[in-house]
Amino acid sequence: LLITPLTERCFVTCISAMTQMYGGAPEGPAGTGKTETVKELAKICGRFCLVFNCSEGVDVMTMARFFRGLVQVGAWSCLDEFN
Repeated sequence: LLITPLTERCFVTCISAMTQMYGGAPEGPAGTGKTETVKELAKICGRFCLVFNCSEGVDVMTMARFFRGLVQVGAWSCLDEFN
């Protein structure tokens, strides 16, 4: 991952949110490195990050099982294509 001023700002913002028991949700145009930035931050923090590609076929029960599993192991998630 190429560390840029924007990447550093994202890291600082997300870490500040975590220290206050909040989460983070980077947003922006496609192809700008949001997913890779979150995966790198998870690696730095010693957490597993699971990338989940959302689609219209995903139902509420599937998402409930997904989030339950994340909570049980303390993992992070990137919800790609979350439209």
